[in-house]
Amino acid sequence: MRFVLASASPRRRELLAAAGLDIEVDPVHVDERQIAGETPAAYVERVARLKAAAGAARHPQRVVVGADTAVVIDGEVLGKPRDAEDAGSMLRRLSGRDHEVMTGVAVAAAGRVESFVERTRVTMAPLAAVDIEAYVATGEPFDKAGAYAIQGGAGRFVTGCDGSYSNVVGLPMESLLAFLRSGILSR
Repeated sequence: MRFVLASASPRRRELLAAAGLDIEVDPVHVDERQIAGETPAAYVERVARLKAAAGAARHPQRVVVGADTAVVIDGEVLGKPRDAEDAGSMLRRLSGRDHEVMTGVAVAAAGRVESFVERTRVTMAPLAAVDIEAYVATGEPFDKAGAYAIQGGAGRFVTGCDGSYSNVVGLPMESLLAFLRSGILSR
């Protein structure tokens, strides 16, 4: 079966391909702004559902996967940084603390959309200003929620990961594969 990934994320594409899934990438554009009063979990699930539904409108005969990942600290969603200053600010905020990575995952097929939210607790080591400055200078933080890539240069800053590692990368593969195997969309 060929799946459609309604996302431009190269990390999600790589995770799906590594799992042996036949995928086509067809990014969709939806309003990803958080609604006032919306919890982080509701936010990522809503955006994932919007992406899956938009992808399904383009590919009604296919199974479409949509996802949205957020880094959450003190109940606040940290999205992708606007610039180097914003990236440094996010990393200083995460320094020496636990935070949660939430990914909303939605699968659309046969006119239905089903979804779930995966949560992973991540612990970041205390970061020196020079480490933050050097990491931001690599450019890696700019298209990453929370301004870091666990699978990249920031992996050295992570001292704990309680839950799905692939969730922190951008797609909780263990849960997604179990979800697909469950046949939930054929019920």
